[in-house]
Amino acid sequence: MPARETEAIILKTFPLGEADRLVSFLARSGGRLRGVAAGARRLKNRFGSTLELLSHVEMTYTERETRDLVRIQQCDLLESFHAAQSDYALGTGLALVSEISEVVLPEREAAEAMFRLILLTAREIERRRDWRLPLSYFAFWTVRLGGWLPRFDRCSSCGSSFEAAPAFHAAWSPGLFCQKCRRPGMSALTEQPRHLAERFTAERLDRLESAEQNSARPAELTDASLDWIEHHTEKKLGVRELLETA
Repeated sequence: MPARETEAIILKTFPLGEADRLVSFLARSGGRLRGVAAGARRLKNRFGSTLELLSHVEMTYTERETRDLVRIQQCDLLESFHAAQSDYALGTGLALVSEISEVVLPEREAAEAMFRLILLTAREIERRRDWRLPLSYFAFWTVRLGGWLPRFDRCSSCGSSFEAAPAFHAAWSPGLFCQKCRRPGMSALTEQPRHLAERFTAERLDRLESAEQNSARPAELTDASLDWIEHHTEKKLGVRELLETA
């Protein structure tokens, strides 16, 4: 088949054989794909630093109808997030973005909104040198784009209004619950991060000030969003546990 050219975001890579790499990537025009980058593990190779985590590249690849893996011919770097990739804390944030994307994106289905969301999040982690607000924004919008977002003003069980009271959530439940309907082991989502979610729906991440993150408690919103992602995908996010040490 003829070669295809597309913008792509590198989601993850794995060693393959002695010299190759297996690459999971999100193609802007073709959705999430996996391909082989031949010779990418050799000291001298044509891919250079283009296969780093969440790198934004222009990719050329070929595919055959009888094979699941495409053949990556060339990658040209459009945007690198080297500062974030080389820092443990920031790299952990990028890694969770990658893991969530791998879990929620079906193979070979175009996902323009997620492509733009991933790219915006990586840019803001790099620019801010902080993953907290960008990751909260990314997790919230992933839940919203997936159609998994519960109502933020009323209890999912009894329908009573939260008003200024905390709401409660857990990975084993898809909703938000009031004090009376909460179950043991649920975590709180207080009023400030619920207001932050409203701002996320109205403003782009790159227009939100970093100074707001302390008062808005984005960690609570991140935690709730990750719970809903784990619930609906039925998969535990391994990188999530590393956030506590990042």
